[in-house]
This record gives sequence, structure tokens and C-alpha cells, in this order.
Amino acid sequence: MTRNETTAGVPDAADILNSIGEAAYEWRLDTDALTWSGNAAAVLGAADLSEIASGKAYALRTDAAGGQSRLDAVNLPGVTDSGSGVTYQAQYAFKRGDEKIWVEDIGRWFAGTDGKPQRAHGVIRVITERHAREAKLIQLANFDPLTGELNRARLIEVLGATLDEAIKFRGSCGFMLVAIDHLAQLNESYGFETTESVIAQVAKGIRARLRGKDHLGRFSGNKFGVVLTSCTPDELTIAAERLLAGVRDEPVTTPAGPVAVTVTIGGVTAPRHARTVSEVLSRTQDALHAARSKRNGSFAAYRPNVERDALRRESVRATDEIVTALNERRITLAFEPVVGAAGRHPAFYECLMRVNRADGSACHANEIIPVAERLGLVRMLDYRVLELVVAELADAPALTASVNVSPASTIDPDWWTGLGALLRASPGVAERLIVEITETAVIQNIDDTRGFVNRVKDLGCRIAIDDFGAGNTSFRNLRKLGVDIVKIDGAFVQNIMKSDDDRAFVHTMIDLSHRLGLKAVAEWVQDEAAATLLADLNCDYLQGALIGLASSERPWRGGPTQAATA
Repeated sequence: MTRNETTAGVPDAADILNSIGEAAYEWRLDTDALTWSGNAAAVLGAADLSEIASGKAYALRTDAAGGQSRLDAVNLPGVTDSGSGVTYQAQYAFKRGDEKIWVEDIGRWFAGTDGKPQRAHGVIRVITERHAREAKLIQLANFDPLTGELNRARLIEVLGATLDEAIKFRGSCGFMLVAIDHLAQLNESYGFETTESVIAQVAKGIRARLRGKDHLGRFSGNKFGVVLTSCTPDELTIAAERLLAGVRDEPVTTPAGPVAVTVTIGGVTAPRHARTVSEVLSRTQDALHAARSKRNGSFAAYRPNVERDALRRESVRATDEIVTALNERRITLAFEPVVGAAGRHPAFYECLMRVNRADGSACHANEIIPVAERLGLVRMLDYRVLELVVAELADAPALTASVNVSPASTIDPDWWTGLGALLRASPGVAERLIVEITETAVIQNIDDTRGFVNRVKDLGCRIAIDDFGAGNTSFRNLRKLGVDIVKIDGAFVQNIMKSDDDRAFVHTMIDLSHRLGLKAVAEWVQDEAAATLLADLNCDYLQGALIGLASSERPWRGGPTQAATA
């Protein structure tokens, strides 16, 4: 039996501590005597435990930078011992020769008769590797790995704290976005490695020109954010000009050699022009955009713009209205008849979107679509209208209908994927569905549009080009696209009885459509004289106020063939 084993062969406390790399101690705070377990020298790497036999001597060997000392942990203010002692925990560095090891110190202190800590006992363990891992995680969580500066999340936290302090003490701070110009071209010309070197070197250049109390972080790929504490509008301009000149005047050294770089800067002072972090970021972006509009390599400070701010408020309101209408299923259809020019019998119905507002009023498509396109919501509306049209066709086997698709949806694979799914779920609908695309969509990219047309026609639908004649699409492109129907822009049709030029133009379009094997629809037919003339010109279909305005009525169910209201 060894000297450290009990008669039952179970190791004693000292052996257990030694096996797990921990050392125990008792610290008498009243006398400052510090007594260690026998294995403490091995755990701490101390040559002689007598050198750390007092709290004071031990404290001289520790460094609590980034942590907390044992003395501080024991003497936390407001903590009292109710009789069972008080636990404490600390992490600190212990000096072992020329190196430092990190130590975790866990214990319990007990009070004397005066209520103050009198004695403490605890254990220590070396956590150098764990501390390094934790430090690395903290570094990754707060700093950009390429530049070593704050990452976006931490930068925004610092901005928020700086702004709060400026508001609290009625001071002023500044924020700048510094964008490296033409980074994509640099990447294309020199390669990824050189581009990363440029970003890192520009960060160093910016850092060298900031005050010690300012903060720098990487905001996005080519943008840095700079938080300027105690900064007036004039100081913001001075700081920006200093950064512009510093980057511009010193070529950046990269693996590919020296590279000339410029930056463009937008800035805002707060709380003068922004009282929240979101306002600071948004208005700094506005200022950066203004600087880029002026020229690259320049600086612009944010200036209030009543019209821009009003537009943004309207955008927020419109976004909420559109999304709410979609969620509450307040998107409905109105149907406008398209009839044969000869017999005036309905050939198909154009399905137009209506948005029913919460107050009961209706919003027409021409009111909501431009806003939805600007806000990036039009594809959501397009798909909802498509769902409604397909459901209508499935419910009415005798109905043929057309539906408008915005240019954004024609290049959105999710839209025609959704169309395919809807048509597969409703057999017999595809051949009665006409998809209308505007001439604007064709002009934007003829190849993308041709791919869209081919996919839709492969599903069994027909394709019509709406507002034809308003743009510059040639009839050669019509042949390449393989569309089925041409809808002649109503701007030419409405004056057909008064304008020889418009009449000749419409006649030519009808004739060329037929030569290409396409059907022609005349839009905006206002009166009987125009309808008669168009029939004489062999136009296939008519659409407009004379034929019938858009209505929620469904004539194919036995209702009126024309609506009295738009």
C-alpha cells in the first residue's frame, strides 16, 4: 500500500488532484498565509512553493489583464457570507519564468466575526489551451480575419454605444463609410490574392490616420466603417479629406506590385442628422451614393432631403400595404373582354389585378405595379395573380384568359417553375392560358425573353406581346421569339380616325403580324368608327372601352357581357 492510498486502495485527495492537474490551497486573509497541496509546484511549474506562500507573493506572480484576480473575486462589493461561505471564480495569467500560463481559480471564502473575508480555500487548474481557444473564438466573433479590424456586427455595436453617449451628454459623433473604388476591376485585372492585399493595406492606411479614440471596422466587401467620437461636422470633413489623400497619394504594395487605389467616402454627423443606428447607416449610405454620383475619390456629407425622406416613408407604407394585402388574400381579379373584330364574340378575357384596401376601396394595377416594381415586390404579386387565373380557368372549362407578367418575373426561374407546378395540378388549363409580356421586357434582353417564351410554350400556353409599338422591337425579333399574339399599343389605336400616320402604322403592324402567322389585337378601341375601320383592316381582335371595361363580373357564368364601371 502506497503512502497516499487508504486501506481500501482508494487514492486520497492529493492523488485525485494530481491526476486531473489541479492543486488545492488555503488562504488565510487575516494573516495572508497561503498553504498549497503538495502537487501545486508541478501544476504551476513553480520551483519553490515558499516563493508563493503568501497572498501578496502569489499576487506578484499573476496578471489579471483580460480576467479577474483572486483578490478581486473574493472582495466583490455587496456580497456577504450567511454562514456557509461564498463561492468565487477567477481567471488570470500566472508568470512562470519567462512565460505565462492561464489559470482558472475556483473556491469559497468564509467571513470572520467582522463580516469580512477571513479565510478561503479552493483549487486551481491550468487552462492555457482552453483560454487560447476561447480567445480565438472571441477574435473571430468580433474582428474581421483579413484586416484584423472590427467586423460589421461589432462595429455596429460600437456605433450604437458611441451614439448613445453622444445623445446622453449632448455631444456629437460621426460615422463614415469608406468604399474602395473599382474593386471588381482590380480583382479581374490582378486576381483575388491582390484584391485581398489591397483591402488589408487600405485598412492599415485608414487606421494610421485615425485618432486613438476612433474605431475602424470592415462594413462589407469593399467598405470600411469609421466611428468618430466627439466629432463635429467640420471635423468629419477634415477626417474624410485626410483619408482620401492618404489612400490616393500612396500606392498600395501587393504581390503583383504597386497598385494605385482611391476611395470614396460618405459621412454623417449624429445626433444632428441621425438619432438611431439604422438612421446613421441609411443616411451614410445616402451620402456615399451622393459622393459616387459626383465622382469617385470624393467625399459627401449627408444633407437632409425632404423629397427623398417622403419617398422612403411612402415606400415603407406601400410595402406594408402590399404585403398585408397578399397575406390577407385581398388580391382579386377584374376581367376585360377581348372580342373578334368581325363578329364581336368574346375570344378571351384579360385578367387584371385589383388590390382591395382594408377600407373597402380598390386599387388598380396601374397604381400598384410601378410601386411594387420599385420595391421588388412585383414577383410576389405576379405569382398570386397567376394562382387566381389558373384557379379561374380550372373552374370554368369554357374560359380562355390572358395574364400579364412583369419584366422581373420573366427572368425569375421561380415564376415559371411555379407556373409549371400550377399547370400540372390543373390539366386542360395550359392551352387556354395566354401569358402577356410587355415589349419593355423584350427590349431589356431578347435572349432571356426568348428562353422564357420557349419554357412557357413548352408548357402548352400561348404568348402575347403587350403594348407593341411603344418600344423598338423589330418584327425580326418577333419571329425569333415565336410569340402567338401581338397587342398593338393603344396610343396608336385611339387616334386612328384622326391621324393618317397612326392609321398607316396600325395597318402595317396588322399586315406584318399576319405575314408572320400572328394574331393582332387592337387595344384602346374607343368608338364604333374605329372598330369598323380595324375590322376592315383585318385586325383579328378588339379590346377597349367600346368592347367592355374591366369588371369583377364573370360573363361566362351567365352575367352581363359588358361592365358599366372600370
